[in-house]
Amino acid sequence: MVTDNRPLSPHLQVYRPQLTSVTSILHRFTGMFLSLGMVAVVAWLVGLAAGPGAFDMVNGWLSSPLGLIVLLLWTLSLFYHLFNGIRHLLWDAGWLLELKGAYASGWTVLVLTVVLTAIVWGGLL
Repeated sequence: MVTDNRPLSPHLQVYRPQLTSVTSILHRFTGMFLSLGMVAVVAWLVGLAAGPGAFDMVNGWLSSPLGLIVLLLWTLSLFYHLFNGIRHLLWDAGWLLELKGAYASGWTVLVLTVVLTAIVWGGLL
């Protein structure tokens, strides 16, 4: 039997990324990142319950530059996952399924994510 080195079907290098595929992939990644970020939330709560020394240690890490970047990305992920989840609920109801609506809702999710993250972090700083 003769075998080719060609792929059996088109693969990622053949397709140009589209908004719908990128938002789908981002939804999965942000869901995983939110799960991992809950470790930081639980550590903060355990530090709060364990006493002032433990709380200061956890709070010190979360207020470090790396901790702030992680918290910023976690906030960004939270808003993106929320709004894209609402978008999926609208799709489940049969709304915005045509190409124009799918792209409009995708851009809306991205803009709302950035705007609300900026509002939250602007109020915190």
